[in-house]
Amino acid sequence: MTADATLSNHRYLFLLDQDYEDLEYWYPKLRLIEAGAQVVTAGPHDGQKLRGKHGYPAVCDANISEMKAADFHGIIIAGGWAPDKLRRDPHVLQLVRDFDAAGKLIAAICHGGWIPISANVYRGVRVTGSPGIKDDLINAGGIWSDASVVVDRHFVCSRRPDDLPDFCKGIFEVATK
Repeated sequence: MTADATLSNHRYLFLLDQDYEDLEYWYPKLRLIEAGAQVVTAGPHDGQKLRGKHGYPAVCDANISEMKAADFHGIIIAGGWAPDKLRRDPHVLQLVRDFDAAGKLIAAICHGGWIPISANVYRGVRVTGSPGIKDDLINAGGIWSDASVVVDRHFVCSRRPDDLPDFCKGIFEVATK
């Protein structure tokens, strides 16, 4: 599916904190906006300015603690070091469980997989991610595949920034079902 797909009635949630992987946030965010979707970037504090690993700034639209899965069609989790911080927040983990229970898109790239791992939603799911978290994914019950994108039901996973075109294709595949 290309970015010209109509997602004008869709809302997607991005989780962010300091040291997120710049491209893994901005590339899918802009692709979704281009397709007409509304995107919300949630972080620890509404209005907080965050800095990516490579220095690109982002501003939080909302506080993570106020987010509800029922308000969105899916959640996208960029990598970097931010997921390691975010997965310590019980609300983040419950939020991901709620997306899973509703069968809504859960997309994670690179180290973003740490959050679904900690939310315990990858058991029996075909997954990929950064080679650095391969053992974590397997130990969480995921079925590892070294591929640029893996789509399993409502889950979309990719390994690294080079995989972003395929990652976004996977997101659009699930979003337009």
